[in-house]
Amino acid sequence: MLFLVAALLLLGVAMGSVAHAPLSVTLVAAAAIGAWLVVFAVRERRARHR
Repeated sequence: MLFLVAALLLLGVAMGSVAHAPLSVTLVAAAAIGAWLVVFAVRERRARHR
């Protein structure tokens, strides 16, 4: 339960900062996070097949 509260608090902080950031900064951050997630998924898939 504490983990859920902490996650919701962090989500609120992240959404609040995104609301005040310029659109270009938000898009660059979103692209960087998306690229990191793709790299992570590929590494996990390769490790699982070995």
